[in-house]
Amino acid sequence: MKKKDNKAEESKDKGRYRALSFIKGPTLAKEKDAEVSENELPTWPYLVRKEFLAAIICTIILIVWSILLDAPLEELSDPTLTPNPAKAPWYFLGLQEMLVYFDPWIAGVVFPTLIIIGLMAIPYIDFNPKGNGYYTLKERKFAMLTFCFGFHILWILLIIVGVFMRGPGWLWFWPWHEWDLHRIAAETNYDLTSFVGINSKSLPGFIIGGAVVIGYFFMGMNIPYLFMKTRKSTVLEKLGIIKYSIVAFLFLSMMALPIKVFLRLVFHIKYIWVTPWFNI
Repeated sequence: MKKKDNKAEESKDKGRYRALSFIKGPTLAKEKDAEVSENELPTWPYLVRKEFLAAIICTIILIVWSILLDAPLEELSDPTLTPNPAKAPWYFLGLQEMLVYFDPWIAGVVFPTLIIIGLMAIPYIDFNPKGNGYYTLKERKFAMLTFCFGFHILWILLIIVGVFMRGPGWLWFWPWHEWDLHRIAAETNYDLTSFVGINSKSLPGFIIGGAVVIGYFFMGMNIPYLFMKTRKSTVLEKLGIIKYSIVAFLFLSMMALPIKVFLRLVFHIKYIWVTPWFNI
């Protein structure tokens, strides 16, 4: 009899709980949403509203830009007339501008390949435990600053230079200067070993140039590694030696672009390492 009474009481309790949950369902749902909202925000309206406002602002900017500036359209192509300068579409002008500072195989093959490989490697290098799609400056300072520098500062800046600064003969013209088709700029460029009086195509020049390039990557990868290891950085422990080497190599390759641009524009250094197969 006791067992039957216990079962009856349990069934009554379950019935009461179901009735209360049915009556107070919306209230319990609101309380649950309130608990979740302490750590998370719903996509609507917070994210969607910001994306919608960003789309409106970009649309307004493009409309105003198209009204104030004419599209750089030219006449139908004429096989007997070569335009000066012969520019690629604007989205390829970054690569065309890099040809001024690097060999074609580096500017057109190596750098684009490293960009694709670097973007593909991000999900496998990232060690943040908060999951995919969680990108904030507080949680990923290095990743976001590196991406913003590589895309906005380097890539977009090269496109701006190619569109507005490069005129006939691919010479530098400021936006307020008129393009002169007959302008001639005498510019003397040197290889790195020429500053110490060594022919860059000789064996000593080959060794010195190779030592500079290899030393750049060797020191750039090992000095931060030793610094973080002495400081017992948790970042180094989470990355590991393989992931750290990949991140350091890609970062140093990206920084090689502004370094080479600076050396070319300021010191007129054309190549650092000259070999029979490639030039850097």
